[in-house]
Amino acid sequence: MKTPAKFDVDLLIVGGGINGTGIARDAAGRGLSVLLVEQDDLASHTSSASTKLIHGGLRYLEYGELRLVREALIERERLLAIAPHIIWPLQFVLPQTHSPRPAWMVRLGLFLYDHLGGRKILPATRTVRFDRDPLGDGLKPGATRAFVYSDCWVEDSRLVVLNARDAAERGATILTRTQLVAATRRDGGWSATIADAQGERTVTARVLVNAAGPWVADVLGKVPDSRRDRGVRLIKGSHIVVPRLYAGDHALLLQNPDKRVVFAIPYEGRFTLIGTTDEAWQGAPGPATIDAAETAYLCDTIDRYFQRGITPADIVWSYSGIRPLYDDHAASASAVTRDYVLDLDAAEDRAAMLSIFGGKITTYRKLAEHALIQLAPFFPDRNTDLTKSWTATVALPGGDLPESNFDRYLEALIRAYPDLPTELLRRLGRAYGTRVDRILGAARTTAELGEDFGAGLHAAEIDYLVDQEWARSAADILYRRSKLGLHVPADAAARIDVYLAGRIDGAAGGAPPPAAAPDQIRVSPA
Repeated sequence: MKTPAKFDVDLLIVGGGINGTGIARDAAGRGLSVLLVEQDDLASHTSSASTKLIHGGLRYLEYGELRLVREALIERERLLAIAPHIIWPLQFVLPQTHSPRPAWMVRLGLFLYDHLGGRKILPATRTVRFDRDPLGDGLKPGATRAFVYSDCWVEDSRLVVLNARDAAERGATILTRTQLVAATRRDGGWSATIADAQGERTVTARVLVNAAGPWVADVLGKVPDSRRDRGVRLIKGSHIVVPRLYAGDHALLLQNPDKRVVFAIPYEGRFTLIGTTDEAWQGAPGPATIDAAETAYLCDTIDRYFQRGITPADIVWSYSGIRPLYDDHAASASAVTRDYVLDLDAAEDRAAMLSIFGGKITTYRKLAEHALIQLAPFFPDRNTDLTKSWTATVALPGGDLPESNFDRYLEALIRAYPDLPTELLRRLGRAYGTRVDRILGAARTTAELGEDFGAGLHAAEIDYLVDQEWARSAADILYRRSKLGLHVPADAAARIDVYLAGRIDGAAGGAPPPAAAPDQIRVSPA
């Protein structure tokens, strides 16, 4: 392949969701120069609208997706090990009441689920009787038996931001609120026009990675000679949040007569998260909201199982996302594969473009590895070994907890900051892990953390999110970097935006500097 002597970057990645930031992190760690552009905020669409699970996808076994489930199950424990602050085990109760599948079939599926991925950390499936176990409390009478298995919870949008943060610290440039306007093949590489609030500029790259999620086809439309023999199928998934339905820290997997499943999951302490739906999305990609039919479907599911039903009036928040699934021409939205397809458009004397179709949050890290394997041949002049994987064992920022044990870390954090509220330390520890002292510094009281915007969100935390995590609006902070939007007073968002306007002087985005290594109060286990 003919290549000019120098490009601005090796990789230009379009899309700041989980796949784009995962590829950016992996590539930067292998020595490639990376520029990632995201038209909105990081994780502002699909990647923050998930059910927030790291899981194998139990129901995908029914569609014969054994490879996908196995890969996801292996990744489940790898991700738990590298990010134990934002990922933790979650127990799922699967009642057999109203099940359209016989118990033997469910148990067989759970047996495969236990063994396909070489499970080492999470417990095996067990059977419980509700007349002897409180896991059935709150369910309607008649439910007698259930299976109990384990997967993991993830703070999905934080997973995206932490991959971007790690990529930046390894040399990548992350530009939010920045669009790809056009890209053309030139001199063995790419000449691309990008634009932000300050205007347009041109960058050159050796390889273009199209990780735009629902906008993957739109990016292809900005490349005049792109190959378009792959299809994306847009599926809307919606969730609702209601006041807590039941006691306990377990989730429930509820089977419906149409063979679809709905999760009910403890959420933010006071709430239950319910979802998801699977509806074909016919319009252009963009912001999505739940419709009346989806709301009724989720409410009906809860009414079918719980003694205390819900109505639309009980919903305190809802969110929807558009999933960019690879179009395998399945008859129903629920049956469309969640596997990913990497489409490499390249030939001799033709600059490479890799487009990402489909995928799920659990397999993002493996997807990134596969992407770098495909792209390695386009960098024959690089000294680095681009085929050597590394992300499976290197902690994400803040994830280097002693022995990966959050409870022990929290105990140490409380000892280090005895005058700060335990609930504040727990929330910050969960969000930032071992980097929490970059927010707290030498503070001994909450007053030393600056203005409190509600629910323990102080100016010191906002400053960190602006400087290190690309936050530029109240929505970025309240609904992506955290879920404090469900807890703060009604005027908090407006107050935060006023504070931000002064804090960032109207900046439209861009990359914060790499994290320095400030003087830290070291927190050590007992």
